Amino acid sequence: MKRIDYNENPFIVIWEVTRACALSCVHCRAEAQFHRYPGELDTAQGKALIRDIHAMDNPILVFTGGDPLMREDLFELTEYAASLGMRVSMTPSATPRVTHDAVKRAKDAGLTRWAFSLDGPDAKSHDYFRGTRGSFERTLRGISYFREEGMSFQINTTVTEYNVDQLPDIAKLVGELGVSVWTLFFLVPTGRGSLLQPISPERHEEVLRWAFALQEHVPFIISTTEAQFYRRIARQENLKRKQVGLSPIGHPHDDLAKAPRGTNDGNGFVFISHTGDVQPSGFLPITCGNVKQTPLAEIYRHHPVFKSLRDPDTHHGKCGYCEYRYVCGGSRARAYAVTGDYKAEEPYCIYQPTPIS
Repeated sequence: MKRIDYNENPFIVIWEVTRACALSCVHCRAEAQFHRYPGELDTAQGKALIRDIHAMDNPILVFTGGDPLMREDLFELTEYAASLGMRVSMTPSATPRVTHDAVKRAKDAGLTRWAFSLDGPDAKSHDYFRGTRGSFERTLRGISYFREEGMSFQINTTVTEYNVDQLPDIAKLVGELGVSVWTLFFLVPTGRGSLLQPISPERHEEVLRWAFALQEHVPFIISTTEAQFYRRIARQENLKRKQVGLSPIGHPHDDLAKAPRGTNDGNGFVFISHTGDVQPSGFLPITCGNVKQTPLAEIYRHHPVFKSLRDPDTHHGKCGYCEYRYVCGGSRARAYAVTGDYKAEEPYCIYQPTPIS
């Protein structure tokens, strides 16, 4: 894969096409409601945004929400992006809108990958997390449609104190479902997620080392969101393997799941809200401009917040001098949510680098 200069262009762009959603997930970043909000980008504005995104060296585009399927023009937007040669993914909610016909329409429009959430290995645990009875069964039914249509799909799991002990069982189910990617989202206490109990810093380290070891034994890619220190752990563990003559643990190639180098909030990653506000990520809700007034590229490349996020030497505390700061950099979103300072050191990382003398 070609190396991307994150100072110029992101690897991935997340567009929250709507905040409307029929679910009431306990961790929802967007605090989504049942109805569409005023001020959402309309179809013409959406297509203009897609052109601007494409012009930034054609990054991956993800339609998220809320529930993207609540937009009547979703397949039109998908087809337009695909016609430009863009790789388009979508993260819909598991609602009755996920029909076999909807999956076929998305495939015909050029959608590259679906992503569903699975936060428990059974209906009781998953439906509690999603706030809606029947969500687990609808998720499995939707996955059966993807498999029938031969479409690639991803499973996302938000890791909290509620479900951390169930991760081995979730991993087993993920393997049985035939997914391409399993992404572990580590809780950032924002939106409704601020009411949930995150796992401890020590448990973060334990879970990430378990996930890294598991990668050697499963056919799907294991990736993480808001756990940038997973990259440090991977390097440490592979160094140990090298020292005893073992091959490093890698993963199958998949350019929709793995950037050529790690991304972080505002660094290879950018988020556009339903109304066009540009933020470093959906979990780091600092608005730096709006695409209705300013081109996305100008905001991403030149806004002081984005430029600061891409300079790990200026991070505060141990993140500013850690030898892994260019590999990891710590979750800027979690630093902001916990301390109010997006430059603060990662609050859930237990690694202690050697201080600069």
